[in-house]
Amino acid sequence: MSESFDPAAVAEAMAPLLGLALTPERRGPVLTHLKIAADLAAKLAGAPLDDEAEPAPVFTP
Repeated sequence: MSESFDPAAVAEAMAPLLGLALTPERRGPVLTHLKIAADLAAKLAGAPLDDEAEPAPVFTP
């Protein structure tokens, strides 16, 4: 996770824009999910890709 990412600031800024009431009961789980999303995004952004890399035409797990 980026050191500059502040999940609390993001939650406070985005809640009114999304029309959400960020109650104390909801705040903890929202911050947890934002931290998880930031960690996953950092891992994805750090994955090495070749300049010629292209997305697969069909997803096959």
